[in-house]
Amino acid sequence: MRENDVAREIVDAAFKIHTGLGAGLLESVYEAVMAYELRKRGLRFERQKPIPVVYEGMDLGEGFRADFIVEDLVIIELKSVEVVVPVHKKQLLTYLRLTNKHLGLLINFNTDLIKNGITRIVNNL
Repeated sequence: MRENDVAREIVDAAFKIHTGLGAGLLESVYEAVMAYELRKRGLRFERQKPIPVVYEGMDLGEGFRADFIVEDLVIIELKSVEVVVPVHKKQLLTYLRLTNKHLGLLINFNTDLIKNGITRIVNNL
């Protein structure tokens, strides 16, 4: 699978989750259900994956935790917030750069229409 194929499956899962549960739940609930949906679809993923920060060749230890890395290709950052602010998008782009991944999906479930809560972030794709 390629990044776009994986992303299509993730977006489809997000639509299904939002249709079933709606908005307003805690991020941890959406994370648990997303894991269930990804597993049902046969996608390999790591959840809450610690990612080290390497600066000038020195490993500084864990820098952040990726909500999901799917098929070792796509990073998913889940939110359940009133408004996605620019720093959320910048964080995901930084995660992509640190992991040398090319595609990330920022998914905010706290929206009336999930299509308005999905932002695609690319890093040299």
